[in-house]
Amino acid sequence: MKNWYDAAHEPELAEFGPVTGLAITGRGEPGGAAYGTAVGALYAVLGAVGAPMAPLEGQWWVEDERPPFDVPREEWWWHLFLRLPDGTDAAAVRRAREDVRTTAPAASRVQLVTFADGSCVQMLHRGPYSDEPASLARMDALIEAEGLVRSGLHHEIYLSDPREQDPEKMRTILRQPVR
Repeated sequence: MKNWYDAAHEPELAEFGPVTGLAITGRGEPGGAAYGTAVGALYAVLGAVGAPMAPLEGQWWVEDERPPFDVPREEWWWHLFLRLPDGTDAAAVRRAREDVRTTAPAASRVQLVTFADGSCVQMLHRGPYSDEPASLARMDALIEAEGLVRSGLHHEIYLSDPREQDPEKMRTILRQPVR
């Protein structure tokens, strides 16, 4: 198993077991109002739990027959996720949600979840999010070359601040579960 926050600059096969953290599900444009409210709620609960800061993660999908990049961004669905240290108490998460509900009403939607990517193809994408299709095409080429198929939601881990505007500083792990 590789380290959760490590990826090569070229597409690679990797295996990841279960991780636990805070999650919230929504729909809308990345960086839009619903997305921003959800991110704020996640970080409010994380702070109230007293857990260390973790990179924001997102699993993305569309409920449409068109290719994802042909679907308007306001129609994209997401699960946003912040990883918690192993052994974080579920009762502490419930208390944290209650503690921040007045300042972050969306905190009531934050859930404690466990999931596993399992086998996947991943790579470190450097640069703006708008350039991700080229990296995803390279990942698709490895998936095809290995005789694999997609098996799960597209997963991104934002190693740089998602609001970063300098393309030289933007780093995102792109991960696609496969079988």
